[in-house]
Amino acid sequence: MSRYEEFQAFRTDLNEKILSRGTKTTKRFFTLDSSAYEPGAIDAKTKELLGLSASMVLRCDDCIAYHIDQAVIAGASDEELFEVFDIALIVGGSIVIPHLRRGVQFLEECRSRG
Repeated sequence: MSRYEEFQAFRTDLNEKILSRGTKTTKRFFTLDSSAYEPGAIDAKTKELLGLSASMVLRCDDCIAYHIDQAVIAGASDEELFEVFDIALIVGGSIVIPHLRRGVQFLEECRSRG
């Protein structure tokens, strides 16, 4: 199973478990998180790119993978994604580089899926 497939399966399975057993607070947070990325004054693709940059600076590989996937689904080009990677590197510094590597690997898997 590829990292992409593992990530999707893990996320789906655990989110279902969390939401089926979680508290009202947990469910509200998940809803708030989802609604924050819906199109509004800022389109969904831009919001995903913003989320990606923040996730890279915060060094959350799961978040990076999620936002890369969502940005690709929203139509982000590789050029747009690599400019976001540049912003994350400038803001976060060299400690972002290992996460950039894994992000690029995940992007390649996303692109190879179709």
